[in-house]
Amino acid sequence: MNALKTKVHNLHWLTEYDLDVQELVPKLGTVEMEKKLDVVLEYAVNRISIDNPKWSYVASRAYLLKLYSEVERNRGIGRNYADGDFYLLVKQLSYQGVYSNQLLDSYTEQELVEISNVIQEELDKKFTHIGAFLLSDRYLAKDTNNQIVELPQERFMMIALLLMKEEERSKRLELVKEAYWALSNQYMTVATPTLANAGKRSGQLSSCFIDTMDDSLDSIYLTNHDAARVSKAGGGVGIYMGKVRALGSAIQGVKGSSSGIIPWIKLLNNTAVSVDQLGQRQGAIAVYIDIFHKDIMNGFLELKTNNGDERRKAHDIFTGVCVPDLFMRKLEEVDSNGRSIGEWSVFCPYEVKQLMGWKDELGNALGLEDFYDEEDQQLFTEKYHEALNHPLLPRLTYRAMDIMTRVMIAQLETGTPYMFYRDEVNRQNPNKHVRGKGRTAIYCSNLCTEIMQNMSSTIVVNEEMKEEQFITQTREAGDYVVCNLSSLHLPNAVESNELERIISIQVRMLDNVIDINNLPLMQASRTNKKYRAIGLGTFGWHHLLATKHIYWESEEAVEYASQLYEEIAYHTIRASMKLSKEKGTYPLFRGSDWENGNYFTRKNYSSNRWQTLKEDVNKYGLRNGWLMAVAPNSSTAKIGGSTDGIDPLFAVEYVEEKKNFRFGVTAPDLTHKTYEFYRKTRDKLDQHWSIEQNAARQRHIDQSISFNLYVRHDIKAKELLSLHLHAWKSKLKSTYYVRSTSQSELEACTVCES
Repeated sequence: MNALKTKVHNLHWLTEYDLDVQELVPKLGTVEMEKKLDVVLEYAVNRISIDNPKWSYVASRAYLLKLYSEVERNRGIGRNYADGDFYLLVKQLSYQGVYSNQLLDSYTEQELVEISNVIQEELDKKFTHIGAFLLSDRYLAKDTNNQIVELPQERFMMIALLLMKEEERSKRLELVKEAYWALSNQYMTVATPTLANAGKRSGQLSSCFIDTMDDSLDSIYLTNHDAARVSKAGGGVGIYMGKVRALGSAIQGVKGSSSGIIPWIKLLNNTAVSVDQLGQRQGAIAVYIDIFHKDIMNGFLELKTNNGDERRKAHDIFTGVCVPDLFMRKLEEVDSNGRSIGEWSVFCPYEVKQLMGWKDELGNALGLEDFYDEEDQQLFTEKYHEALNHPLLPRLTYRAMDIMTRVMIAQLETGTPYMFYRDEVNRQNPNKHVRGKGRTAIYCSNLCTEIMQNMSSTIVVNEEMKEEQFITQTREAGDYVVCNLSSLHLPNAVESNELERIISIQVRMLDNVIDINNLPLMQASRTNKKYRAIGLGTFGWHHLLATKHIYWESEEAVEYASQLYEEIAYHTIRASMKLSKEKGTYPLFRGSDWENGNYFTRKNYSSNRWQTLKEDVNKYGLRNGWLMAVAPNSSTAKIGGSTDGIDPLFAVEYVEEKKNFRFGVTAPDLTHKTYEFYRKTRDKLDQHWSIEQNAARQRHIDQSISFNLYVRHDIKAKELLSLHLHAWKSKLKSTYYVRSTSQSELEACTVCES
């Protein structure tokens, strides 16, 4: 408490800014210290405004001083790190079951005391009020009485210690210091599950997962079961259901028996509601089907809308549509009067497999979903026309524009379905040399549309009774995708001129998550180590543009996006190459587009440094099969005092309101100079400029980007269609929500927010 009193009496933290708090605090006289802070906090919070945004920092410091006092009382341990308080904290909270025993088992007392001297409490001054509040409310460790027992810098150090615990002992503490440096200076942030769970007794570290449902009762229910286990562990799930037979198709030869995909989606919806994420929030599941699936117009697009038969609704599910290039070309077919005439047929995937006779090298039956169009070989288009011309194959035919109209109506009402451009995704896949059945390796994305990795079904091979008592089931493991995410704080990282240094430690941290993590599914753990995929992303794009005095709607912004993300890509690939040289390649590197150089050729990376890197990758390999993905970054961007992901700002000044708080927020680094570059916000910006920027950065990102379209509620269908066509023609791999001004605030995927 002495440190607290000294700080308050000297007004060391509260009077740095030229604000009238300098007059307020002394006038409180002999008021009890914590009450004095309460008065300052309330006073500052009520004055956060566009005219003086610095009140947010005063409020943050009053809040943090209160937090220090509260936490010291809750745990009975101070903050004198030089005297060993951090070691005592780790020891006590490990014994109490708040922390796991991993750190005590991995580090000596001497090492924990030594590393605690690196902790810099002064770095808490970087937090805005909402940032400090969100970090403490959602992520700092709590005891069994739900009382906070950990402080912000201690959380950062816990993450650094955990992620480096299996590094070579001779250099381990230096790597811990480096990781702490990157986290505490807010140059980067880790994924929400890592931020929340690292070092604690329970919870895993990865954000979300992607599964493939096969067309069998076993697969349907086991997919649901696996989704429940992932949700219980705090992960979100994306599920591809494009292989499941449509409404009215046959089951065991009996025509008209299938009830289609809607009942199975409702089952997943109930799982999402019933099995929450560690008791903190409802589970989150996204379901994807192809736009050539027969059920696309039979309830799928209306799953979340408020009209129609409520028995065929799944309001808690997120939806995505997988779209081939051929469908988008059909939208452009018009007659002499400009009327859309392109036709599109939809099929039951089960009937396609039964009648078309397509098989892979192993004799497995294939469907339309198992093909995609390459630049030089239009396999999907060929197979689609073969199916179209088959005299016995049932299909339903619509105007392509009628299907797209239904898609857009659903998007304007609910924000979904997401758009997944399947041909472009598979063309750009650096690991297309590894396939399951057929040509397609990637069928869909995750909850936030930024993860694009090889996927396949886990299937039941057989069941048998052992010792007349034990039933054993053998399942052939498919590729169950895992998202390991982390994001650069763009304004801080760019301003520091330390991109290479930050990305180097960031890639190492992400790679270590793969080995340390305790995943809920064995097939997920197998896939994780098979590809060692990571997703290094960014947030604070609009914040960065404002500080650089670059207008959103400008060629300068597009060009800057291209330059900056090429720089990020270069350092990320190089960091993974250096890790590979040190620790070995990911197991399936041989034959990949990384090894043969096709990845670099496709990106047109021809400069000397890129050519050198291409040669180094060929020689030393890559540690990680996928490297970059830009997640939404909402709450963690606020913790970092910046703007969400690559999104434009919501408003220059607004109120952030959730269940347990209501705070005023202003644009980051708001001054009379930056205001001009924030002034035009989300729904007022021309979204075609946003698409151009995203296309510029997508070229350098091997996976994808959580990219929202912001539109007015009264947007004309032709205008929204033009945005979708522009996104497709610009070679975007996906689009996330369509957010219209008529929608209530859509909940972002919290597990991917970092």
